This record gives sequence, C-alpha cells and structure tokens, in this order.
Amino acid sequence: MDLKNIHSVYFIGIGGIGMSALARYFHAKGLTVGGYDKTRTTLTDELINLGMDIHFADDISLVNPVFLKSKQVLVIYTPAIPSDHKELNYFKTEGFWVMKRSQVLGLITENTFCLAVAGTHGKTTTTSILGHLLNVCDVPVTAFLGGISENYQSNLILNGTEVSVVEADEFDRSFLTLSPDLACITSMDADHLDIYGDKFELIKSFEAFAKKVKDTGKLFVKNGLPLKGITYGIEDDSDYAIIHLRIENGSYLFDVRTPNGIINDFKFNLPGRHNLSNALIALAMAVEFGCPHQQLAKALISYQGVKRRFSYHIKTEELVYIDDYAHHPEEIKAVYQAVSEMYPDKKVLVVFQPHLFSRTKDFAEEFASSLGLFDEVRLLDIYPARELPVAGVTSEWLLSKIQNSNKRLIQKHEIISEIKKSDAPIVLTLGAGDIGEEVQRIKESLSVAS
Repeated sequence: MDLKNIHSVYFIGIGGIGMSALARYFHAKGLTVGGYDKTRTTLTDELINLGMDIHFADDISLVNPVFLKSKQVLVIYTPAIPSDHKELNYFKTEGFWVMKRSQVLGLITENTFCLAVAGTHGKTTTTSILGHLLNVCDVPVTAFLGGISENYQSNLILNGTEVSVVEADEFDRSFLTLSPDLACITSMDADHLDIYGDKFELIKSFEAFAKKVKDTGKLFVKNGLPLKGITYGIEDDSDYAIIHLRIENGSYLFDVRTPNGIINDFKFNLPGRHNLSNALIALAMAVEFGCPHQQLAKALISYQGVKRRFSYHIKTEELVYIDDYAHHPEEIKAVYQAVSEMYPDKKVLVVFQPHLFSRTKDFAEEFASSLGLFDEVRLLDIYPARELPVAGVTSEWLLSKIQNSNKRLIQKHEIISEIKKSDAPIVLTLGAGDIGEEVQRIKESLSVAS
C-alpha cells in the first residue's frame, strides 16, 4: 500500500510507547490521528493535548466518524491487543487497511537510509543516543524511540525524513519487517518465551534479522554473540572498543579504538557499564554513517538519557532515588552494577514490580538471584499486561525464592511508607508495568521528608 493515499490514521493501543511515537509522526505529517487505549496515562494525555481524539472503552460507537471512511483510513494495532477486540474486528471485517505497528514502520523506513537497533536489552537507550547523535550532527533524521527522551521530552525525533533510526523489536518477530542499512544487535538473552518457546527459537529470529540487513549494509554485534559482524566491546579486542576508561565526578571518560584508528576524548554522563556499551555502539554506527568525530563528542556530552532508564529523581547527600524500566533479570543485574559502581558500600532498597506471569515463571530463579543482590527487597504484585494469571505464579511465590532476610511483599499504596521505614540511602523502583505511574508521588513525598 502507498501511505501517500492515507488521510487519517486510527491506532488500537495508541498509548503504547512504540504506537504513540508513530501517532506523533503521522500527526506531525498533517494527518488526522486518533485511537483507542485500555488505560488513560500521562502519555495518552499528551497525545490528546496535541489534538488527537482518544477514548478508553472498546466501543465502535465511540470512534470519531472521520475514522470510519475505509478508503482513506489506515488502522494500526499492536500485537498486545486481544483477538476478540471489538474495534479491531470491526475494522478487519469492513474493508479497512489494518496493519501491525511493525509493518507500518517497515513501510515508513523502506525508502530511507535505515539504522536499526536490535537486542533483548539496551534497544531504547541505544536508539535514543543514536537519534540524538545524528540530530545534533544535523542529519535529516526521524528517530522512533521506545521511551521518552529527556533531551526532547518525546519518543519521536523529527529533523527530516531521509534517514530513519528505529528500535528493531524481537517481540512477535516484529523486526523482520525491516531492511536496515546499518543494524546492531546488543544482546540475545532469553526473553519473550511466551512467543518463542525456547531460547534457540529466539536466536534463530535474531539470525533471520541479521540476514535482513541490506547487501550493501553493515551489521554490528556485541562481542561474544554467536553472529558475524563488526564487533564492539569495552576494554577488549573488539573492532570498536572503549579504551583508557576512567570515572570522574560520576561520568565516564574514554577513547574509542576503531578499525581506522583511535578517536580521543569522549565523555558520557549515564552510569552503568550497560549504558556505556549502548553509547559505544551508537557512536560506532554514527561513525560508520559519516558523522564528524568532534561533533559526536559534543553530542554525547549533551545526551541526558531516557525517562525510566536509570532516571534520577532525588540526588542529595542523604537520599538518592532512581527509577528504571528494568524488567528482566539481566537488566536488574545491570542496574545493580551501576548503583554499586556509583555508590559503593551504601545500602540499597529496591521496590520491584514483576511484569507478565509468563516472564516471572520462565525466569523465577534468575529474578530471585538478581533481586537478592540488593540489601532490601520489596515486591509488588505481578503486572499482568496482556496475560491471564498462571496457576501458582505469584509475587509471593517469587519472594520465597529470594535469598535475602530483608524482603517483603507490599501493595502500591505501601511503597512510600516502606521507603520511609528503611534507613537505606539509595532507593530504586524497577519494573515495566504501572509502577512508573507512582514515581511522581514517591518523589514528592520523599522530597518533603528529606
């Protein structure tokens, strides 16, 4: 289909982070945009304030008539929408163009120079760094982000349409709709086993994605992954490697060894080796794209991060409060490493909301191990998202596996009181569910207390 023939775009699941980026894109292009979502959030409020018509009940009678003209309307949905959704089935049976988000992203990017970021961890941060680097270097780029950039207060960077930067999402094999010019794979840890069944099927999917890179393109892979490509790593023998690494005033200073020599004097302000690795691959892709080294160094210094990715909300001598989207055991371990590096020998309290019954079941031992690293652990109930409960899989069950004497199952309304009871000077809230909606309330209460 030709997107030029579309006048209006209707989103089913418009409040999702990837869906809302597409909604912003079509709105900026001058199309009429609206949609449905199950839950009203800060993000849907932002879209409504831009002029989008959004409702929160699955009812075709609530759809604005402008979106019921089948010849001019594109309907986009997320795979998280259940198959019995009334609006989705109406549009499918009434002759509308109905496409998954990933398919539309493939159409938008197919006539651009596309840089795609894949991996089970690190996609959002890497994509936002890469989009920021190219934007500051005045590349005519559109970047679709899986999080809200602190630099742009948006999940869309729009500075032109010749070049695109996208997250290549492995969920539902969505990334196989892309044909990138430059692509990277940051990690291939087991995840989404409700989709893939086992880790080996997941790896096959990444292998298929690697083959989607154009013949004239380049693939970058984290050193150690079982794929061929340009390697990158920290203080190792990779093609692109961070060298001369040091920490000053909470920031990383380093040089980068490339296949064509050493680039000196980079500074990066986000803590954690995982974030440093993300910065390195973003730099490598920007270098291969052709961005000037001096501009890249200035751009990296100005990068401020992504909301809910090691986001500082309180940072005083007495109390540090950090919120992060970490929802996989490897991501939790990465957060622990970053906190330990920045705040050695300080007690840390973590409040974690498990995301999905299937993920909790598949990685229960790994979750228990990673959460047990912290000094104090508070668990919320499992956030179900698209899933129905699984017998025996509860937060209480997960809590029983954590080898830590200072652990407790709590409700959301108890978060603040639990934090105040603790003498831990470092407080973390982690998870991909609705725990992010609690952050402002926690911040305000703790700020008054401190």
